Amino acid sequence: MYIYDSVKKQKLPFESIVPNQASIYICGPTVYDDAHLGHARSSLSFDLLARTLKALNYQVTVAKNFTDIDDKIIKKVQETGQSLEEITTHYIASYKSEMRALGVVDADIEPKATESLGAMESLIQKLIAKDIAYVVNSGDVYFDTSKDENYGSISHQVVDDEENQSRVEHNSEKRNPKDFALWKACSSEQDICFETSFSKGRPGWHVECSAMIEKHFEGTDEYSIDIHAGGADLLFPHHENEAAQSRCATGHELSKYWIHNGFVNINGEKMSKSLGNSFFIKDALKVYDGEILRNYLISIHYRNDFNFNEEDLLNSKKRLDKLYRLKKRVTPTKASKPNIKFQQAIMSAMSDDLNISKTLAIIEEMISNTNDKLDENPKDKGLKKETLANIEFLDALLGLGGKEPFSYFQIGIDEKTKNTIEALIEARNSAKREKDYEKSDAIRDEISAMGIEIMDTANGTVWERL
Repeated sequence: MYIYDSVKKQKLPFESIVPNQASIYICGPTVYDDAHLGHARSSLSFDLLARTLKALNYQVTVAKNFTDIDDKIIKKVQETGQSLEEITTHYIASYKSEMRALGVVDADIEPKATESLGAMESLIQKLIAKDIAYVVNSGDVYFDTSKDENYGSISHQVVDDEENQSRVEHNSEKRNPKDFALWKACSSEQDICFETSFSKGRPGWHVECSAMIEKHFEGTDEYSIDIHAGGADLLFPHHENEAAQSRCATGHELSKYWIHNGFVNINGEKMSKSLGNSFFIKDALKVYDGEILRNYLISIHYRNDFNFNEEDLLNSKKRLDKLYRLKKRVTPTKASKPNIKFQQAIMSAMSDDLNISKTLAIIEEMISNTNDKLDENPKDKGLKKETLANIEFLDALLGLGGKEPFSYFQIGIDEKTKNTIEALIEARNSAKREKDYEKSDAIRDEISAMGIEIMDTANGTVWERL
Protein backbone atom coordinates (compact mmCIF):
# COMPACT_ATOMS: atom_id res chain seq x y z
CA MET A 1 0.00 0.00 0.00
CA TYR A 2 1.31 3.44 -0.98
CA ILE A 3 -0.25 6.66 0.26
CA TYR A 4 0.55 10.27 -0.51
CA ASP A 5 1.96 12.03 2.53
CA SER A 6 1.11 15.75 2.58
CA VAL A 7 4.16 16.57 4.69
CA LYS A 8 6.77 14.83 2.55
CA LYS A 9 4.75 15.59 -0.59
CA GLN A 10 5.25 12.18 -2.12
CA LYS A 11 3.78 8.71 -2.17
CA LEU A 12 5.26 6.53 0.54
CA PRO A 13 4.89 2.84 1.35
CA PHE A 14 2.49 2.39 4.23
CA GLU A 15 4.29 0.76 7.13
CA SER A 16 2.14 0.77 10.23
CA ILE A 17 3.66 1.66 13.59
CA VAL A 18 2.27 -1.60 15.01
CA PRO A 19 2.46 -4.59 12.62
CA ASN A 20 -0.84 -5.56 10.99
CA GLN A 21 -2.70 -2.70 12.69
CA ALA A 22 -3.70 0.66 11.25
CA SER A 23 -4.87 3.64 13.30
CA ILE A 24 -6.63 6.52 11.52
CA TYR A 25 -7.84 9.79 13.02
CA ILE A 26 -10.18 11.92 10.90
CA CYS A 27 -11.02 15.52 11.71
CA GLY A 28 -14.80 15.50 11.94
CA PRO A 29 -17.38 18.28 11.70
CA THR A 30 -18.15 21.23 13.94
CA VAL A 31 -21.79 20.45 14.66
CA TYR A 32 -23.63 23.75 14.40
CA ASP A 33 -25.24 23.26 10.98
CA ASP A 34 -26.17 20.60 8.42
CA ALA A 35 -23.39 18.66 6.71
CA HIS A 36 -22.44 19.71 3.17
CA LEU A 37 -20.73 18.05 0.23
CA GLY A 38 -17.30 18.95 1.61
CA HIS A 39 -18.05 16.80 4.65
CA ALA A 40 -19.26 14.01 2.37
CA ARG A 41 -16.11 14.14 0.22
CA SER A 42 -13.82 13.92 3.24
CA SER A 43 -15.77 11.08 4.84
CA LEU A 44 -15.96 9.10 1.61
CA SER A 45 -12.25 9.54 0.88
CA PHE A 46 -11.18 8.11 4.20
CA ASP A 47 -13.93 5.49 4.20
CA LEU A 48 -12.27 4.16 1.02
CA LEU A 49 -8.89 4.27 2.77
CA ALA A 50 -10.16 2.27 5.76
CA ARG A 51 -11.95 -0.26 3.52
CA THR A 52 -8.80 -0.74 1.45
CA LEU A 53 -6.61 -1.31 4.50
CA LYS A 54 -9.13 -3.82 5.84
CA ALA A 55 -9.08 -5.63 2.48
CA LEU A 56 -5.28 -5.77 2.87
CA ASN A 57 -5.88 -7.58 6.18
CA TYR A 58 -4.99 -4.74 8.52
CA GLN A 59 -6.87 -4.47 11.79
CA VAL A 60 -8.15 -0.93 11.30
CA THR A 61 -9.26 1.48 14.04
CA VAL A 62 -10.86 4.71 12.88
CA ALA A 63 -11.60 7.71 15.09
CA LYS A 64 -13.61 10.73 13.95
CA ASN A 65 -14.30 13.56 16.36
CA PHE A 66 -17.24 15.90 16.78
CA THR A 67 -16.44 19.49 17.76
CA ASP A 68 -19.43 20.26 19.97
CA ILE A 69 -18.15 23.42 21.65
CA ASP A 70 -17.15 26.33 19.44
CA ASP A 71 -17.89 30.03 18.86
CA LYS A 72 -20.30 29.17 16.03
CA ILE A 73 -22.20 26.74 18.23
CA ILE A 74 -22.41 29.29 21.04
CA LYS A 75 -23.74 31.85 18.55
CA LYS A 76 -26.41 29.34 17.50
CA VAL A 77 -27.36 28.79 21.14
CA GLN A 78 -27.81 32.54 21.58
CA GLU A 79 -29.79 32.89 18.34
CA THR A 80 -32.14 29.94 18.85
CA GLY A 81 -32.55 29.73 22.60
CA GLN A 82 -31.82 26.01 22.41
CA SER A 83 -29.26 24.41 24.68
CA LEU A 84 -25.80 23.48 23.43
CA GLU A 85 -26.67 19.81 23.91
CA GLU A 86 -29.92 20.11 21.93
CA ILE A 87 -28.15 21.72 18.99
CA THR A 88 -25.14 19.44 18.87
CA THR A 89 -27.13 16.24 19.47
CA HIS A 90 -29.40 17.13 16.55
CA TYR A 91 -26.58 17.85 14.12
CA ILE A 92 -24.50 14.84 15.17
CA ALA A 93 -27.51 12.57 14.59
CA SER A 94 -28.27 14.09 11.19
CA TYR A 95 -24.59 13.93 10.17
CA LYS A 96 -24.34 10.25 11.07
CA SER A 97 -27.62 9.45 9.32
CA GLU A 98 -26.49 11.18 6.14
CA MET A 99 -23.08 9.50 6.19
CA ARG A 100 -24.74 6.10 6.56
CA ALA A 101 -26.95 6.94 3.58
CA LEU A 102 -23.73 7.50 1.63
CA GLY A 103 -22.43 4.11 2.76
CA VAL A 104 -19.79 5.54 5.11
CA VAL A 105 -19.00 3.02 7.84
CA ASP A 106 -19.30 4.47 11.37
CA ALA A 107 -15.99 5.29 13.01
CA ASP A 108 -14.90 2.92 15.77
CA ILE A 109 -14.28 5.87 18.09
CA GLU A 110 -16.42 9.04 17.96
CA PRO A 111 -15.21 11.38 20.69
CA LYS A 112 -16.89 14.69 21.46
CA ALA A 113 -14.99 17.75 22.61
CA THR A 114 -17.24 18.20 25.64
CA GLU A 115 -16.53 14.62 26.72
CA SER A 116 -12.77 15.06 26.36
CA LEU A 117 -12.19 18.13 28.54
CA GLY A 118 -10.16 16.19 31.12
CA ALA A 119 -7.75 14.98 28.44
CA MET A 120 -7.42 18.52 27.11
CA GLU A 121 -6.73 19.96 30.56
CA SER A 122 -4.08 17.30 31.18
CA LEU A 123 -2.32 18.04 27.89
CA ILE A 124 -2.40 21.80 28.52
CA GLN A 125 -1.03 21.33 32.05
CA LYS A 126 1.92 19.36 30.64
CA LEU A 127 2.70 22.22 28.30
CA ILE A 128 2.36 24.83 31.05
CA ALA A 129 4.70 22.83 33.28
CA LYS A 130 7.31 22.89 30.50
CA ASP A 131 6.77 26.64 29.94
CA ILE A 132 5.73 25.84 26.38
CA ALA A 133 2.24 27.08 27.17
CA TYR A 134 1.49 30.13 29.30
CA VAL A 135 -1.52 31.70 31.03
CA VAL A 136 -2.18 35.40 30.47
CA ASN A 137 -4.02 37.74 32.84
CA SER A 138 -7.39 37.10 31.19
CA GLY A 139 -7.08 33.38 31.90
CA ASP A 140 -6.45 32.49 28.26
CA VAL A 141 -3.76 29.87 27.68
CA TYR A 142 -1.47 30.13 24.67
CA PHE A 143 1.05 27.83 23.02
CA ASP A 144 4.47 29.45 22.60
CA THR A 145 5.38 28.59 19.02
CA SER A 146 8.95 29.82 19.52
CA LYS A 147 9.56 26.88 21.87
CA ASP A 148 8.97 24.35 19.08
CA GLU A 149 11.91 24.32 16.69
CA ASN A 150 9.92 22.13 14.29
CA TYR A 151 6.94 24.46 14.08
CA GLY A 152 6.02 24.73 10.41
CA SER A 153 7.33 21.29 9.49
CA ILE A 154 3.85 19.89 8.77
CA SER A 155 2.45 22.52 6.43
CA HIS A 156 5.73 24.20 5.43
CA GLN A 157 4.01 27.52 5.93
CA VAL A 158 3.68 29.85 8.89
CA VAL A 159 1.73 33.07 8.58
CA ASP A 160 0.49 35.63 11.09
CA ASP A 161 -3.18 34.91 10.55
CA GLU A 162 -4.87 35.71 13.84
CA GLU A 163 -8.33 34.43 12.97
CA ASN A 164 -7.16 31.10 11.56
CA GLN A 165 -4.50 30.59 14.20
CA SER A 166 -6.81 30.49 17.15
CA ARG A 167 -10.46 30.91 16.17
CA VAL A 168 -10.58 33.36 19.09
CA GLU A 169 -10.07 37.09 19.40
CA HIS A 170 -6.60 38.60 19.37
CA ASN A 171 -4.92 38.96 22.75
CA SER A 172 -2.15 41.56 23.08
CA GLU A 173 -0.61 39.55 25.93
CA LYS A 174 0.64 36.88 23.55
CA ARG A 175 4.40 36.40 23.54
CA ASN A 176 4.53 35.93 19.77
CA PRO A 177 2.06 36.80 17.00
CA LYS A 178 1.94 33.16 15.86
CA ASP A 179 1.10 31.77 19.32
CA PHE A 180 -2.30 30.09 19.29
CA ALA A 181 -4.95 29.56 21.95
CA LEU A 182 -5.13 26.29 23.82
CA TRP A 183 -7.81 27.59 26.16
CA LYS A 184 -10.10 30.62 26.04
CA ALA A 185 -11.35 32.07 29.33
CA CYS A 186 -14.98 33.13 29.78
CA SER A 187 -15.67 36.55 28.29
CA SER A 188 -19.19 37.12 29.63
CA GLU A 189 -21.98 35.58 31.66
CA GLN A 190 -23.62 34.44 28.41
CA ASP A 191 -20.52 32.45 27.46
CA ILE A 192 -20.55 28.66 27.76
CA CYS A 193 -17.58 27.63 29.85
CA PHE A 194 -16.01 24.79 31.80
CA GLU A 195 -13.92 24.75 34.98
CA THR A 196 -10.20 23.94 34.87
CA SER A 197 -7.21 24.55 37.13
CA PHE A 198 -6.06 27.50 35.03
CA SER A 199 -9.37 29.27 34.28
CA LYS A 200 -13.03 28.84 33.58
CA GLY A 201 -13.44 28.74 29.83
CA ARG A 202 -13.51 26.49 26.80
CA PRO A 203 -10.91 24.76 24.63
CA GLY A 204 -9.21 26.20 21.59
CA TRP A 205 -9.97 24.46 18.33
CA HIS A 206 -6.65 22.69 17.86
CA VAL A 207 -6.17 21.15 21.29
CA GLU A 208 -9.16 18.84 21.17
CA CYS A 209 -7.81 16.58 18.40
CA SER A 210 -4.42 16.16 20.08
CA ALA A 211 -6.04 15.34 23.40
CA MET A 212 -8.48 12.87 21.84
CA ILE A 213 -5.72 11.05 19.98
CA GLU A 214 -3.61 10.73 23.12
CA LYS A 215 -6.65 9.55 25.06
CA HIS A 216 -7.83 6.87 22.63
CA PHE A 217 -4.66 5.58 20.96
CA GLU A 218 -1.72 3.96 22.72
CA GLY A 219 0.78 4.64 19.94
CA THR A 220 4.52 4.06 20.18
CA ASP A 221 7.60 5.97 21.30
CA GLU A 222 7.74 7.56 17.83
CA TYR A 223 4.12 8.21 16.86
CA SER A 224 0.66 8.36 18.41
CA ILE A 225 -1.15 7.11 15.29
CA ASP A 226 -0.47 5.92 11.76
CA ILE A 227 -2.60 8.31 9.71
CA HIS A 228 -4.07 11.73 10.41
CA ALA A 229 -6.65 12.67 7.78
CA GLY A 230 -8.72 15.70 6.90
CA GLY A 231 -9.57 18.27 4.27
CA ALA A 232 -6.79 20.19 2.52
CA ASP A 233 -7.93 23.39 4.26
CA LEU A 234 -6.96 21.89 7.64
CA LEU A 235 -3.26 21.41 6.87
CA PHE A 236 -2.54 24.91 8.16
CA PRO A 237 -3.05 26.04 10.80
CA HIS A 238 -5.10 23.24 12.35
CA HIS A 239 -2.87 20.25 11.71
CA GLU A 240 0.31 22.29 12.11
CA ASN A 241 -0.81 23.36 15.56
CA GLU A 242 -2.01 19.89 16.53
CA ALA A 243 1.39 18.45 15.62
CA ALA A 244 3.25 21.14 17.55
CA GLN A 245 1.34 20.84 20.81
CA SER A 246 1.40 17.03 20.72
CA ARG A 247 5.11 16.91 19.88
CA CYS A 248 5.97 19.19 22.76
CA ALA A 249 3.64 17.52 25.26
CA THR A 250 4.54 13.89 24.52
CA GLY A 251 8.04 13.98 23.05
CA HIS A 252 6.96 12.10 19.93
CA GLU A 253 5.24 12.97 16.67
CA LEU A 254 1.46 12.91 16.47
CA SER A 255 1.13 10.95 13.23
CA LYS A 256 3.40 9.02 10.89
CA TYR A 257 1.41 9.98 7.78
CA TRP A 258 -0.75 13.02 7.01
CA ILE A 259 -3.25 12.80 4.16
CA HIS A 260 -5.70 15.37 2.86
CA ASN A 261 -8.60 15.38 0.44
CA GLY A 262 -9.27 18.10 -2.11
CA PHE A 263 -11.98 20.76 -2.10
CA VAL A 264 -15.47 20.51 -3.53
CA ASN A 265 -16.53 23.05 -6.14
CA ILE A 266 -20.06 23.47 -7.42
CA ASN A 267 -20.12 24.18 -11.15
CA GLY A 268 -16.51 25.29 -10.91
CA GLU A 269 -16.81 27.60 -7.89
CA LYS A 270 -15.28 26.73 -4.53
CA MET A 271 -18.00 25.72 -2.12
CA SER A 272 -18.56 28.52 0.34
CA LYS A 273 -21.57 29.68 2.28
CA SER A 274 -20.45 33.25 1.69
CA LEU A 275 -20.93 32.59 -2.04
CA GLY A 276 -24.38 31.20 -1.41
CA ASN A 277 -23.67 27.89 -3.12
CA SER A 278 -23.24 25.52 -0.20
CA PHE A 279 -24.88 22.23 -1.11
CA PHE A 280 -26.22 20.37 1.91
CA ILE A 281 -26.12 16.57 1.80
CA LYS A 282 -29.70 16.39 3.07
CA ASP A 283 -30.87 18.29 -0.03
CA ALA A 284 -28.85 16.07 -2.37
CA LEU A 285 -30.35 12.96 -0.75
CA LYS A 286 -33.85 14.23 -1.46
CA VAL A 287 -33.07 13.99 -5.17
CA TYR A 288 -30.51 11.19 -5.43
CA ASP A 289 -30.07 7.86 -3.70
CA GLY A 290 -27.07 7.74 -1.36
CA GLU A 291 -25.28 5.07 -3.38
CA ILE A 292 -25.65 7.12 -6.57
CA LEU A 293 -24.11 10.12 -4.78
CA ARG A 294 -21.36 7.92 -3.35
CA ASN A 295 -20.57 6.49 -6.77
CA TYR A 296 -20.21 10.02 -8.13
CA LEU A 297 -18.25 11.53 -5.24
CA ILE A 298 -15.63 8.77 -5.18
CA SER A 299 -15.14 8.85 -8.95
CA ILE A 300 -12.46 11.56 -8.77
CA HIS A 301 -9.20 10.87 -6.95
CA TYR A 302 -9.46 12.03 -3.36
CA ARG A 303 -6.54 14.48 -3.59
CA ASN A 304 -8.00 16.32 -6.57
CA ASP A 305 -10.56 19.10 -6.23
CA PHE A 306 -14.04 17.91 -7.15
CA ASN A 307 -16.31 19.91 -9.44
CA PHE A 308 -19.87 18.91 -8.57
CA ASN A 309 -22.41 19.28 -11.36
CA GLU A 310 -25.52 17.30 -12.10
CA GLU A 311 -24.61 16.43 -15.69
CA ASP A 312 -21.49 14.60 -14.49
CA LEU A 313 -23.51 12.94 -11.72
CA LEU A 314 -26.00 11.53 -14.22
CA ASN A 315 -23.19 10.33 -16.47
CA SER A 316 -21.52 8.57 -13.54
CA LYS A 317 -24.84 6.91 -12.69
CA LYS A 318 -24.73 5.15 -16.07
CA ARG A 319 -21.60 3.33 -14.88
CA LEU A 320 -23.39 2.18 -11.74
CA ASP A 321 -26.40 1.17 -13.85
CA LYS A 322 -24.10 -1.15 -15.85
CA LEU A 323 -22.94 -2.86 -12.66
CA TYR A 324 -26.51 -3.41 -11.51
CA ARG A 325 -27.65 -4.63 -14.92
CA LEU A 326 -24.92 -7.23 -14.76
CA LYS A 327 -25.94 -8.14 -11.21
CA LYS A 328 -29.53 -8.49 -12.38
CA ARG A 329 -28.33 -10.76 -15.15
CA VAL A 330 -26.65 -13.19 -12.72
CA THR A 331 -29.45 -13.07 -10.12
CA PRO A 332 -30.66 -15.27 -8.52
CA THR A 333 -27.59 -17.32 -7.74
CA LYS A 334 -25.18 -17.88 -4.89
CA ALA A 335 -21.76 -16.26 -4.97
CA SER A 336 -18.67 -18.43 -5.13
CA LYS A 337 -15.30 -16.64 -4.94
CA PRO A 338 -14.14 -13.54 -6.82
CA ASN A 339 -11.97 -13.97 -9.87
CA ILE A 340 -8.39 -13.86 -8.53
CA LYS A 341 -6.97 -11.78 -11.38
CA PHE A 342 -9.84 -9.28 -11.09
CA GLN A 343 -9.45 -9.05 -7.33
CA GLN A 344 -5.67 -8.61 -7.56
CA ALA A 345 -5.97 -5.94 -10.26
CA ILE A 346 -8.46 -3.96 -8.17
CA MET A 347 -6.36 -4.22 -5.01
CA SER A 348 -3.22 -3.22 -6.92
CA ALA A 349 -4.96 -0.06 -8.15
CA MET A 350 -6.45 0.84 -4.76
CA SER A 351 -3.10 0.16 -3.07
CA ASP A 352 -1.60 2.87 -5.26
CA ASP A 353 -2.87 5.79 -3.15
CA LEU A 354 -6.49 4.81 -3.85
CA ASN A 355 -6.20 5.03 -7.65
CA ILE A 356 -9.93 5.15 -8.29
CA SER A 357 -9.67 5.95 -12.01
CA LYS A 358 -7.75 2.76 -12.71
CA THR A 359 -10.09 0.83 -10.41
CA LEU A 360 -13.19 2.01 -12.27
CA ALA A 361 -11.58 1.17 -15.62
CA ILE A 362 -10.92 -2.39 -14.40
CA ILE A 363 -14.56 -2.69 -13.30
CA GLU A 364 -15.80 -1.44 -16.70
CA GLU A 365 -13.65 -4.06 -18.41
CA MET A 366 -14.96 -6.81 -16.13
CA ILE A 367 -18.57 -5.83 -16.85
CA SER A 368 -18.00 -5.75 -20.61
CA ASN A 369 -16.13 -9.06 -20.74
CA THR A 370 -18.66 -10.81 -18.50
CA ASN A 371 -21.59 -9.61 -20.59
CA ASP A 372 -19.86 -10.92 -23.72
CA LYS A 373 -19.34 -14.31 -22.13
CA LEU A 374 -22.93 -14.47 -20.91
CA ASP A 375 -24.13 -13.61 -24.41
CA GLU A 376 -22.24 -16.66 -25.64
CA ASN A 377 -23.37 -18.93 -22.81
CA PRO A 378 -26.32 -17.49 -20.83
CA LYS A 379 -26.51 -20.59 -18.60
CA ASP A 380 -22.89 -20.53 -17.39
CA LYS A 381 -23.59 -21.06 -13.66
CA GLY A 382 -19.93 -20.94 -12.69
CA LEU A 383 -19.48 -17.55 -14.34
CA LYS A 384 -22.64 -16.22 -12.72
CA LYS A 385 -21.50 -17.30 -9.25
CA GLU A 386 -18.05 -15.80 -9.79
CA THR A 387 -19.56 -12.56 -11.12
CA LEU A 388 -21.80 -12.20 -8.09
CA ALA A 389 -18.74 -12.77 -5.89
CA ASN A 390 -16.90 -10.05 -7.84
CA ILE A 391 -19.75 -7.63 -7.14
CA GLU A 392 -19.87 -8.56 -3.44
CA PHE A 393 -16.11 -7.88 -3.30
CA LEU A 394 -16.72 -4.44 -4.84
CA ASP A 395 -19.47 -3.74 -2.33
CA ALA A 396 -17.12 -4.48 0.58
CA LEU A 397 -14.26 -2.44 -0.91
CA LEU A 398 -16.02 0.47 -2.61
CA GLY A 399 -19.52 0.39 -1.13
CA LEU A 400 -21.05 -0.12 -4.60
CA GLY A 401 -23.34 -2.85 -5.89
CA GLY A 402 -24.84 -4.02 -2.59
CA LYS A 403 -28.51 -3.44 -3.39
CA GLU A 404 -30.96 -5.97 -4.76
CA PRO A 405 -30.69 -5.19 -8.48
CA PHE A 406 -34.38 -4.85 -9.31
CA SER A 407 -35.00 -2.49 -6.38
CA TYR A 408 -32.03 -0.40 -7.56
CA PHE A 409 -33.88 0.32 -10.79
CA GLN A 410 -36.94 1.36 -8.77
CA ILE A 411 -35.06 4.20 -7.06
CA GLY A 412 -36.88 7.51 -7.39
CA ILE A 413 -40.37 6.05 -7.56
CA ASP A 414 -42.60 7.16 -4.68
CA GLU A 415 -44.38 4.66 -2.44
CA LYS A 416 -47.83 5.49 -3.80
CA THR A 417 -46.72 4.70 -7.36
CA LYS A 418 -44.94 1.53 -6.18
CA ASN A 419 -48.12 0.34 -4.51
CA THR A 420 -50.09 1.04 -7.70
CA ILE A 421 -47.59 -0.95 -9.78
CA GLU A 422 -47.61 -3.86 -7.32
CA ALA A 423 -51.41 -3.91 -7.36
CA LEU A 424 -51.46 -3.97 -11.17
CA ILE A 425 -48.89 -6.80 -11.21
CA GLU A 426 -51.03 -8.80 -8.80
CA ALA A 427 -54.11 -8.16 -10.97
CA ARG A 428 -52.16 -9.33 -14.04
CA ASN A 429 -51.00 -12.47 -12.24
CA SER A 430 -54.58 -13.18 -11.19
CA ALA A 431 -55.74 -12.77 -14.78
CA LYS A 432 -53.03 -15.17 -15.98
CA ARG A 433 -54.06 -17.75 -13.39
CA GLU A 434 -57.61 -17.48 -14.71
CA LYS A 435 -56.22 -17.80 -18.28
CA ASP A 436 -57.65 -14.37 -19.14
CA TYR A 437 -54.69 -13.49 -21.35
CA GLU A 438 -56.40 -10.56 -23.01
CA LYS A 439 -56.83 -8.88 -19.63
CA SER A 440 -53.27 -9.75 -18.51
CA ASP A 441 -51.85 -8.26 -21.73
CA ALA A 442 -53.93 -5.11 -21.23
CA ILE A 443 -52.58 -4.71 -17.71
CA ARG A 444 -49.01 -5.20 -18.99
CA ASP A 445 -49.62 -2.42 -21.53
CA GLU A 446 -50.98 -0.18 -18.75
CA ILE A 447 -47.88 -0.80 -16.65
CA SER A 448 -45.63 -0.21 -19.67
CA ALA A 449 -47.35 3.13 -20.29
CA MET A 450 -46.20 4.20 -16.81
CA GLY A 451 -42.59 3.76 -17.94
CA ILE A 452 -42.23 0.44 -16.14
CA GLU A 453 -40.90 -2.82 -17.51
CA ILE A 454 -42.01 -6.09 -15.91
CA MET A 455 -40.23 -9.43 -16.12
CA ASP A 456 -41.56 -12.84 -15.22
CA THR A 457 -38.91 -14.91 -13.43
CA ALA A 458 -38.74 -18.21 -11.58
CA ASN A 459 -39.06 -16.20 -8.36
CA GLY A 460 -42.10 -14.24 -9.49
CA THR A 461 -42.69 -11.02 -11.41
CA VAL A 462 -40.17 -8.21 -10.95
CA TRP A 463 -40.19 -4.70 -12.37
CA GLU A 464 -38.00 -1.70 -12.97
CA ARG A 465 -38.24 1.87 -14.21
CA LEU A 466 -37.24 2.24 -17.85
